[in-house]
This record gives sequence, structure tokens and C-alpha cells, in this order.
Amino acid sequence: MVPAKNRGHFFARCAGTILVAALLTAGAAEARELRVCADPNNLPFSNDKGEGFENKIVDLIARDLNAMLSYTWRAQRRGFLREGLKAETCDLVPGLPSNIEGVRTTFPYYRSSYVFVTRMDEAAPQSFNDAVLRKVKVGVQLVGDDGWNTPPAHALSKRGIVENVRGFSLYGDYREPNPPARIIEAVADGTIDVAIAWGPLGGYFATRESAPLKVTPVRPLFDGPQLPMAWDISMAVRKEDDALRDEIEGALTRLKPQIDAILDEYGVPRLDRPSKHTGTRP
Repeated sequence: MVPAKNRGHFFARCAGTILVAALLTAGAAEARELRVCADPNNLPFSNDKGEGFENKIVDLIARDLNAMLSYTWRAQRRGFLREGLKAETCDLVPGLPSNIEGVRTTFPYYRSSYVFVTRMDEAAPQSFNDAVLRKVKVGVQLVGDDGWNTPPAHALSKRGIVENVRGFSLYGDYREPNPPARIIEAVADGTIDVAIAWGPLGGYFATRESAPLKVTPVRPLFDGPQLPMAWDISMAVRKEDDALRDEIEGALTRLKPQIDAILDEYGVPRLDRPSKHTGTRP
């Protein structure tokens, strides 16, 4: 039993303990959450194991904002923004073109381009106008059969380079890991001679094949005014969420050295700064 003379101090300590516990409980209940929409099977960008470079970057941002990171997983294809960000199942989407409509984007945190991926012992095309593209087997990623396709597919088509071109679905077989990587594997195993792929995809998977591969930015970077081959990449929030956009931009500024290091680690070909990536295995 607590002696009568000490009861005041005892109850005061109990009250203090209860107050601290209550504050901690309230703090935990109100802990900030950074809700991100991402693809669970799309390396090098993201996967549900947190192994993509976008996973690493948003994790940095969440910690910078003292927020808990949570994901809404969804395959990044048609309906991705409508059913995710716009439906408010998440608040942030990394890795979108800076000029994409219908959302509010941050300033870009990197700029990349489509690339030619070839075996190391073969000459890389110098541009879409290089005659070699008419003689070798070329792989290009396709989106669908309704006329919307990747810029390289249009660039080849308008030059009449079609007979020696093999299409690879941008979405691929989603039951397999990292479906878009099949086009790079096809260069390594000799199924095709040249792959034309988005830079981060080509840069990452070219270093993971047993055959030495070479990554070269395509030329021209603007194949006419309507066909850009290079894009600034930003993060996106809902159009009305200027406050979160400003916070994310603050974090991107503070974390720039770490973000650049992550992009280098994943072999992302950069147009906004000299890339340390050569497209070859170490």
C-alpha cells in the first residue's frame, strides 16, 4: 500500500504516465501517411518487394516528411491514374511525364530518352535514319491495336521500316516477373539484333543479361514536333493538391544527391546530367 504521505506524488506520477501514454497513442493515431500508387511488377521502376528505384525514392521522401509510406498496388496501364490517384486511393504517383494532363506534377527529378540496345560486338544504329535499321531484326514495344503506340514504333513506321520489326507488348504477360524486360532478353539471346526501349528499362536490364549489351540514346530526340523521344519525369498529385506538391518538391530538392545516386545505381540513362552508366556490365 502506498503510505498516505506519498500518495500525492504516487498519483501525480500515475497521472503523468497516463498523460504521456495518451499523447503517444494520439500521436500514433495521427501519424502522417504518404499514400503512393505504384505497379507491383514493373522493375526497374517498382515492385511489391520495394526493389525498384521509384520504391527507393518515395521511401526517402516519406522519411524526409516524417510520414509512414503505404502503397496502393495497381498495374500501370490504362485506368491507372483514374482508378488510383483521381479516385483518392493514393495521393502520390512517381515516375510520370512532367507535362501529363489531368494531374499536378512536380518539377522533374530526371530526364531520359528511348535507347537502342544492341549486343556489344555489333554496331549500334546512329539514328532512326541509319540504314542498318532496315537490315537487322528490330524489336520495338507496342501498346495496342488502336493506333496509340510508343514513339519509336511511330518513328519506324513513318520510315517504312516494318517488315523486319518485331513487336513486344509494353504490358507483356503479367504472370511473369517484369513483363517489359522480354525485349531486352531478346537482344541477349539473338532473337532480335536491336531493341528500342525506354531508357531506364534498357539501362537496367542490359546490365543483367549474360551477354554484354550496349545502350545508346536514340537520335533524333525529337522526330518532328509531335514525336519526342525524351521526357522529363516528375511525381504527380491531384490537381488541387498544391500543398502536397510543394512538400514533395521541397523533399526532391533536399534529397537530390541521394536520388541521383539511386538513379545511377539502377543504370538510368540521364540527359539532364552526365550518366555514370555505360550500358555494359561492370
